[in-house]
Amino acid sequence: MMAGWHPAAREAYDATVASYGSPQEMTPTMAVWHHTTGPWKRTMISSQAVQHNFPGPHPDVMEQVIDYRVPPEMFDELAMYDGSVVVERTKGELSARCDKEGANLLALNLAHEIVTRRRTVEEARRKFGEEIMALKAGRPTEYTQRLLFAPMPGAMDPDRPMD
Repeated sequence: MMAGWHPAAREAYDATVASYGSPQEMTPTMAVWHHTTGPWKRTMISSQAVQHNFPGPHPDVMEQVIDYRVPPEMFDELAMYDGSVVVERTKGELSARCDKEGANLLALNLAHEIVTRRRTVEEARRKFGEEIMALKAGRPTEYTQRLLFAPMPGAMDPDRPMD
């Protein structure tokens, strides 16, 4: 079923299976785990990669989702921080797409720091680069090992009807 999958997608799939077991859903183009992968509400691995050049060139193949409410006035900051951090206001979800779980943890930890105004966008981007270099050198920190905040169950924002 994985014929034609991008090599990074196969690697992410193998690592996720080794950590969390088989996915609940599997198609020729994606694998999905629901509520069974550590802190994640959902982990999805796509067979196709999206090229991402921050902080250096790599393929985005794995999206990991948490429940989290982002105030609408912070959407622009998160978009400036990292184009692979995605806010779903109505669903109350925040996700990160990368090729490794540690990078997704890092992306969301820093997104939380931006939302809570502990870091600016520029500070978060700089910290992201430093943390990725440390991770690649075999010196992971807590930013790439776990979420440093609690997800927010019930973060949905259905908005309001027009008058």
